[in-house]
Amino acid sequence: MQVELVSPEAVLFSGECSQVVTRTVDGDIAFLDNHAPFIGALDIGQTQLWANDGVVSLAINGGFVEVSGNSVTILSDGALAAQDINIQDAQSDLQAAEEALNADADDGAAANAKKWAETRIQVSSAV
Repeated sequence: MQVELVSPEAVLFSGECSQVVTRTVDGDIAFLDNHAPFIGALDIGQTQLWANDGVVSLAINGGFVEVSGNSVTILSDGALAAQDINIQDAQSDLQAAEEALNADADDGAAANAKKWAETRIQVSSAV
């Protein structure tokens, strides 16, 4: 199936894949060839693309996924390929988010920042 993964900054992937796994707000979902039509909101999480030359791992910071025909389009609010993640920045962001949550456990922005930092760390360690 044809897969396009686009963020505001760049086209991060465009090509053929045999499988896509991504995280929606309702949980992880997998797409194979000829999947039924689907539209969903993406959560912060890892996306994996099974391309011809191996598995591509990306950190996704929200957005939308659409499946139509035999193509998957992922429009992300922010995304980073595993090799583009700066682990030191992610660890620093994680520490700052944890400190903010210690000061205010109901801080939604800090909770999202923590989840985004943890996702980047997880994806970068999978390389």
